[in-house]
Amino acid sequence: MKRILIVEDERNFARFIELELIHQGYAVTVVGTGQEGLETATRDAWDTILLDAMLPGLHGFEVCRRIRQAGFATPVIILTARDSVTDRVLGLDSGADDYLPKPFVIEELLARIRAVMRRSKRGAAEPQEAVTYRDLRIDPMTRTVSKAGALLDLTKREYELLLVLMNHKDRVLSRNMLLDLVWGYDCEVETNVVDVYVRYLRNKIDDPAQQRSYIQTVRGIGYVIRS
Repeated sequence: MKRILIVEDERNFARFIELELIHQGYAVTVVGTGQEGLETATRDAWDTILLDAMLPGLHGFEVCRRIRQAGFATPVIILTARDSVTDRVLGLDSGADDYLPKPFVIEELLARIRAVMRRSKRGAAEPQEAVTYRDLRIDPMTRTVSKAGALLDLTKREYELLLVLMNHKDRVLSRNMLLDLVWGYDCEVETNVVDVYVRYLRNKIDDPAQQRSYIQTVRGIGYVIRS
């Protein structure tokens, strides 16, 4: 039985989701504060975490960031009434796998849960060999990235984007393709989110003195790492 943790302070809303998930055959636990959510998420094994962004004490984005910082790759879906591009980027940058604005229909939430579970299962089955490019090295076993031997501090999404680009060296990937490969085909984020994350990556991996970025822009199409 798949286990789902709901971190939500609106009791009626949390109860509604809980009953729907139980009806679908999931085992469900509900907590109401950010601190409880963080402690529960890092104490037990979960198949998915549903995390409200606006929680008392410790807000959802920070809870997600700390879950990732602690080394947990559990799929996280952030649920929130905040729906601006900035908020979506903030949520995804904290390490969330998906971002679903309220209000939503329960069928969409169930579909999102199935999708993040599929991606999590697929990721667990991916090859674990290290990938290198110039002085960059990605180790999927430890989910670490190093440059000239020095570890880089990348978010979960930055790591996944760099891994996809390095695994597809010399192939130009469109923004839509990158959305499908990194965020998932059914994750509703705008294609400019890809541009934002490429900029984040460049700031972390590029040397200011070098003339050409590791990640090259192909105008009107997308991005590529050329060998």
